[in-house]
Amino acid sequence: MNGRRVLIAALVLLFGVVGVQAGSEQRAHNISQEGLAKVSDYIRNEVATGKIPGAILLLQQHGKPVYYENFGVRDVATEISMSADTIFRLYSMSKPITSVMAMMLVEEGKLSLDDPVSRYIPAFAGMKVGVEKKAEDGKIALALEALEHSITIKDLLRHTAGLPYGYYGGELVNKLYADAGLFNNGDSTNAEFVAKITALPLAEQPGTKWDYGHATDVLGRIVEVISGKTLLQFEKERLLDPLGMTETAFFVADPAKFPRIAEPMPGDRNINPTTQVRDIRRPVKWESGGGGMVGTVGDYARFAQMLLNGGSYDGRRYLKPETIALMASDHIGPETKIARDQNYYPGATSGFGLGFAVRTSVPPATSWPLGEYRWDGVGGTFFFIDPEDDLFGVFMVQTPSQRGRIQLALKTLIYQAMGR
Repeated sequence: MNGRRVLIAALVLLFGVVGVQAGSEQRAHNISQEGLAKVSDYIRNEVATGKIPGAILLLQQHGKPVYYENFGVRDVATEISMSADTIFRLYSMSKPITSVMAMMLVEEGKLSLDDPVSRYIPAFAGMKVGVEKKAEDGKIALALEALEHSITIKDLLRHTAGLPYGYYGGELVNKLYADAGLFNNGDSTNAEFVAKITALPLAEQPGTKWDYGHATDVLGRIVEVISGKTLLQFEKERLLDPLGMTETAFFVADPAKFPRIAEPMPGDRNINPTTQVRDIRRPVKWESGGGGMVGTVGDYARFAQMLLNGGSYDGRRYLKPETIALMASDHIGPETKIARDQNYYPGATSGFGLGFAVRTSVPPATSWPLGEYRWDGVGGTFFFIDPEDDLFGVFMVQTPSQRGRIQLALKTLIYQAMGR
């Protein structure tokens, strides 16, 4: 028991402790040590069987770490043990951070969810929608149709802007996005990147379909236009530095930190059919708000705890509780009649808010909590926030090929450990 107390004390220093709402400990489910042992056994087996080099899992409840463990190594080539200062590619776990920055501007009255994107990036006013039509000879061609509604800031936040990634689906518009090589634009600024986006057609009319893609990258550019700063400059000033997220950036600038970078298994480097795992040692101009950030488990834990606290951390407020509640509410429910792209949509029991997936119904054969919100990254990292249990979890790993399987298994074991 003394050893465990020493470990928890060390983790408190590492990840921080903040106040919790009165009564939350009485309402929450407690986590059993026997259940957590099964979580550890599962991850150890993933490492032992060579599926992943290593990983880190943190669970924090009532403002204190209740589980933290490092597994395996950062990189099988160096065999350096996994540790809390390991740097991971966050990929789409960048999206919630960018979304928070946008909502800060909304709270300040500098941005509105109903604003047309063209107010900040005029080229969006002239965009067309690509529609596949069969010609008389039977061939499928792409026709361009005018917008029925302007793309709004809300469309960017909830992925209903018609801006796909393009590396899945056989549609002609998706092929245009894939052929544009947008993921290989590390030497483009955000303004230059968005100029390439506006030269392409939309995949569907705005507000009609949840279609996962480059919307948050465009949102990051809008943050730049309004703030007059680069996305990272604004993030550091308003969120990263005040929160103590000192390792979070868009690449690793200091060569002395290169050995701290986590790498996937040598044969596990394809994140999609057109793109490989990015070398984050290489400087880039493109500050991708949708998928470009790197960081540590401790940095993301501070961000997650701020969200769980309703927008505050260590005596400083970043967003209002009602703003967090709005972000963590479903914005594509049945009443909206928004279609859902099944390639990336987060399952039948989830909706989508302003930057996160949101649990809207209990999955079959479980008692998982409603109101849980979460997201992940194509490199394998994921986080979830469970307000009902005053709990969040952050899992750090680099494994594009194993991520979905591992995330489902871990979430199941964690909630079983809570008696859910």
